[in-house]
Amino acid sequence: MIVDHLNKLRAWLFEDALPLWLKAGEDAVNGGFAETITLDCQGSADNRRGRVNPRMVFVYCEAGRLGWNGPWMDVALRTQAYVERVYGTSEGYIGALATPDGELLDTSFDLYNQAFALLALSSIADVNAEKREEACAKADALLKVLKGRFKHPVAGFQEAEPARAPLGANPHMHLFEMCLEWERSENLSVEQKAVWSALADELGELCLKFFVCEKTGGLREFFALDWSPMPGDEGRALEPGHHFEWAWLLSRWNKLRGDDRAKAAAARLFEIAEVHGVDRERGVALMGINDDFSVRDPLARLWSQAEWLKGSIAMLESTPESEWPRYRQSMLDALAALELFFEDVPTGLWKDKFLPDGTFVKEAAPASSLYHIISAISELDRFCKTEVGQKVVALESVK
Repeated sequence: MIVDHLNKLRAWLFEDALPLWLKAGEDAVNGGFAETITLDCQGSADNRRGRVNPRMVFVYCEAGRLGWNGPWMDVALRTQAYVERVYGTSEGYIGALATPDGELLDTSFDLYNQAFALLALSSIADVNAEKREEACAKADALLKVLKGRFKHPVAGFQEAEPARAPLGANPHMHLFEMCLEWERSENLSVEQKAVWSALADELGELCLKFFVCEKTGGLREFFALDWSPMPGDEGRALEPGHHFEWAWLLSRWNKLRGDDRAKAAAARLFEIAEVHGVDRERGVALMGINDDFSVRDPLARLWSQAEWLKGSIAMLESTPESEWPRYRQSMLDALAALELFFEDVPTGLWKDKFLPDGTFVKEAAPASSLYHIISAISELDRFCKTEVGQKVVALESVK
């Protein structure tokens, strides 16, 4: 059953999604990818956020690592060139918004966007030997900007200059992910990885010390400048999708460092999201809960389902066999939830928002979702090849 899901998802990705986004999503005139593809399979003319095309660099590099035989390297390299040409600023970071014809409309700093600029460079450095040194140098230069102008005095980064609240867990989560991506490469030297390993450790500690609530184990989203929770309602916001995502990332970090605190925090984050952040009637992970675990936002979005799947894999790889049936079922539930978003749209596209009334919003498919989708498929593919994964798959034959 699990392998069937994987084969179905890989076929959809390789045969439908990646070719469609290349055909309809890539802008042959101006370069880069459209912000969305409409339901009649046309790239939209919407302005393009600074995070979208770096994500697409990662997507096509990951497609190559997964074994897709399309022109993934060429796509990744020309998309990276587009990002640098259109979004690069004189300040040394990437801007926030551009028109389809390449005019940079918003040069403001967004920490979130820098995380994906660095993720894209990690992908290029990993897959392309000729561009490796150049990508490493560009990443080092951007990191120096972050540390030189936006470094938080305690840990992590400010999100503006001068500093202003709130600070967010989410940009730091993606920086953490980016660091772990640099570290996972088998093509980089220990020296090339060292700065990213050190930053990963800083961000992991930041999460454990400030993001995770000591009393409940929940992970808050918004913080004052001293990393205390934002006062009022804003400080109460939790996101189940991010709980799943942090559970996956902390589990990866624990594998590398052997930190039992990270393992325990990941298990609790997953438990909170699964118990309190999943609508069992619709079978999907929700957007928001409060710090008392009551529902805050009943909307369900595609990305949360992909992170649920990755989180369930992390739990299977970090728990004893006696707990595998529980997390295997959670994996199957997450797969079912994710696949709901691929139904009743042109093959290779997806729906993004599932409303509380059981209907989906009819809208163009956002390019930004493909990063979540391919990451989940890649993680499932990797898991099924591991010893634990093969044992979990074998449970299906046990009566």
